[in-house]
Amino acid sequence: MAALNGVLGDYLAATDEPLAITMAFRRSGRPLPLDRFTMRSRATRATPRLLVLLHGLCLNDLQWLRAGHDHGELLARDLGYTPVYLHYNSGLSVSTNGRILARLMERLYDAWPMPIERLALMGHGMGGLVARSAIHHGALIHRDALRWPTRVNDLIFLGTPHQGAPLECAGHGVDVLLAAIPYAESLARLGKMRSAGINDLRLGNVVCAPSDSRGTQSGAQVSLPDGIRCFTIAGSLAAPAGNPDGRLPDDGFVPVASALGRHPEPDRRLDFAPCHQVVVSGTGHLDLLSSAEVYALVHRWLS
Repeated sequence: MAALNGVLGDYLAATDEPLAITMAFRRSGRPLPLDRFTMRSRATRATPRLLVLLHGLCLNDLQWLRAGHDHGELLARDLGYTPVYLHYNSGLSVSTNGRILARLMERLYDAWPMPIERLALMGHGMGGLVARSAIHHGALIHRDALRWPTRVNDLIFLGTPHQGAPLECAGHGVDVLLAAIPYAESLARLGKMRSAGINDLRLGNVVCAPSDSRGTQSGAQVSLPDGIRCFTIAGSLAAPAGNPDGRLPDDGFVPVASALGRHPEPDRRLDFAPCHQVVVSGTGHLDLLSSAEVYALVHRWLS
């Protein structure tokens, strides 16, 4: 279902197909009720530290658990965070998902059974773009009517293609990602079919591109949000020693430079602090979800 939505999700939603995923927060694969009374009775382990995790293209909330490891659950055990997992249609445009999430986050913020002392968002791949889009749109809705965007303390990106991903180059592409996801390999046969979400991922779009671009132009540049500590991790398939010429292979899906927010044009670069950007060697895109080195970094940043 998640893979199908990633490839065809915009079409499924536009035609009111029941297979289209509706955005929701979940715990252990079950929807989280967004009213304070019900949440108090069900979320018995809620804490003042809230962590929202956003999955990537063609994935779902359950796939944060990989090789027996779940960053969210370990942060709950070690640092007292309460992890909440977003489940969404990754075939919709990033901007559409961002606008939906902006309002859904406000409902979560209002329903949380205690005052939130620390709020962190962590996105893998496309999930990082959706998080940026939600904060951007949330700050614009009805002239700061939403409270949650100004309450976010930390924003962490794992292999997020801030400057896009060369999906159509040899050795890259949705086909490669789908082939690595259980049950999804057969969808690679759809060839060049690309959803709005995939086009946005390819270009690194956080907001809508010009309406007549047909998925070939980048949207307006969106800077990192003010007042939020932003961290980014890039995976690289290179061995720890690296390459003699200094160039690092990507994670099999997202180029290192893109994950670090770098761009040849100065006005499109993202201003991550040097100490807030790390390249993890010998790590593929999906392996960022189970990497002990990645977890150690996240643990340190959120401590």
